[in-house]
Amino acid sequence: TTDLMARFTIYFAHILSNSFYPVLQQAIGVGSAFEGWSPREQDVVYRVLVPMTPPRGHSFHLELDPAGQRHVRNFSVRVQLECTCTREQQGEGMLCFLHHPEEELRSKQDPSLLDTLCTGSYLDVHKTARWFYQLVGAIWPALPQSHNWHLVLLPSRRSCQFKVTNGRESFRIELLFGVRLGDSDIFVSSQPREACTPSTTWPESYAVAEVKFFRYIARQAPPDSLHLRCLQFFTRLQLGLGIPTYTMKTIVMHLLNIVPVSQWRRRDFVRRLVDISESLRFCVGVRRLNHFIVGNRRLPGEIRLPPEVQMAKTRNLLHHLVMDPVAHSQAMTEYVDL
Repeated sequence: TTDLMARFTIYFAHILSNSFYPVLQQAIGVGSAFEGWSPREQDVVYRVLVPMTPPRGHSFHLELDPAGQRHVRNFSVRVQLECTCTREQQGEGMLCFLHHPEEELRSKQDPSLLDTLCTGSYLDVHKTARWFYQLVGAIWPALPQSHNWHLVLLPSRRSCQFKVTNGRESFRIELLFGVRLGDSDIFVSSQPREACTPSTTWPESYAVAEVKFFRYIARQAPPDSLHLRCLQFFTRLQLGLGIPTYTMKTIVMHLLNIVPVSQWRRRDFVRRLVDISESLRFCVGVRRLNHFIVGNRRLPGEIRLPPEVQMAKTRNLLHHLVMDPVAHSQAMTEYVDL
């Protein structure tokens, strides 16, 4: 998957070099497959996040949705045209979208990003996903992998999903896309949190920061560390129950940040499983589990957070249990079953 995305990135840059579509950066592997603990080893989805930056003559402005839920930050990506008259005078040969007549722009230059992937002034996730599908389909025949692998595009409105098969093996890949918050490891991403996320809504994503945390732990851990097996054990165990996989992942990340990595070796396996189980019981009992990234000031220094994320009041991932006694009772029952 990594090699395939590296090839795609090269062709993306070549095809889009003189266009007014988003500039696509190197893809970043995120999620359980790249963190090393996927609960479904036979049905893995390799998710990659493709960062986007604005093309020439455009700028991106992230606007926080004030109507969003208290526990979720949603953004809109406003696209604004920028004056390029100075660049034109320097010989770049680009007409300024702001200061050239519309007739001349239509006849001599491709349309701006506002006219292709936006709804109003805002970048549209659905239109961007369709554009990604077109890019992947157009580029595939030129890739070396196309000689031995077959591409199957899969339906999705907020990402680009496809499968590559060679008769013996099959890999499912999901391309998410997003815009970075400043120079941090936090993005606004196309991945939805709710079933009916509007097409101009981009939820805040912590996936890159989380995969960097697992890489940090991997560098510190002894060769026989079983921290990933502990997480995989519980996430596979709870399949079919109502306990979210992200809940188990968050509990293990908190423990990894507290318990030294030297104490996750093979001889410590049962003890760490008990720690995870007891942490889950405690969190469900008190109806509180703090988000691992938001408001956490004890993260490794290499994980870059915007000040508003690092200094924020931490979020309770189990807030829905506070006001819903039935949901809380069900969660306790599911813990007992687990």
